[in-house]
Amino acid sequence: MDRAMDQARIDAAIQVYYARQFDESARLTSRSAQGALELIRVQEMIADRVGPRSRILDIGGASGVHAARLAEAGHEVTLIDPVEAQVVQARRHGTFTAQVGDARRLRFEGDSFDAALLFGPLYHLHSPEERRTCLEEAARVVVAGGLVFVAAIPRFIRHAMVTLAEDIPHPYPKEWVDLLEHGTPTGGRFPAGHFHTAEELESELLEAGLHDVELCAIEGVAGLALEQVRDDDPELLAAALTLARKTGHLPGIRDITNHLMAIGRVREAAGRLDPTRPNGAGVG
Repeated sequence: MDRAMDQARIDAAIQVYYARQFDESARLTSRSAQGALELIRVQEMIADRVGPRSRILDIGGASGVHAARLAEAGHEVTLIDPVEAQVVQARRHGTFTAQVGDARRLRFEGDSFDAALLFGPLYHLHSPEERRTCLEEAARVVVAGGLVFVAAIPRFIRHAMVTLAEDIPHPYPKEWVDLLEHGTPTGGRFPAGHFHTAEELESELLEAGLHDVELCAIEGVAGLALEQVRDDDPELLAAALTLARKTGHLPGIRDITNHLMAIGRVREAAGRLDPTRPNGAGVG
């Protein structure tokens, strides 16, 4: 299957997965302690770097969990997502703008926002070219000196999630090797396009014209364990936050996390793409 056809398949799967099969809002708020950890970490990383009353574009913002908290903090937030059901749910918050849109073709003028969030689009995009387009579009709509926050799923943690508690097969499956070597998804219901290493993610941001790239784990080394914790345990959450804050920036260690964060700054001459060009429709 060629790249274009493969991405079309992923785009179609995204619509089904997030509209009918998976509750993204519950993942961040009630499903497990991992969601609470992720939510706190993302919000604090944004708060530490973005000025008050900023214009923020939440690209792939799903049902608006992050957008709602940013709006409560006084920011002017616009959310886009390719799944209409997610956008309908996001609009119920009533504190920010939400619309259907595609991360690869943002329908906003250049320099419209002070910061952009990409929490999801990159791991739903199969090819480096698609991911670069997504990053360049985010940079285009953010003012010079503004920040683009990008989330990725590390290939090492994905390998652990696929293989832990399984017998080690002989020979080792080629799809598991491809996951580690190339970030190739192994199948399953989740509509994945690619899994990153921290170094690869940094390279993609730099190639898209961003600079001063900062890399850190979101949940950190305790995140996978907290996926199995359903009850509210403040002490456990506090311990996980301390680990993430203290060790999440360390090379190698930062890849042992459910989600990796890259933060890049927009240059004065960041790549500007033509917002009227034709493109696919499916990744937000």
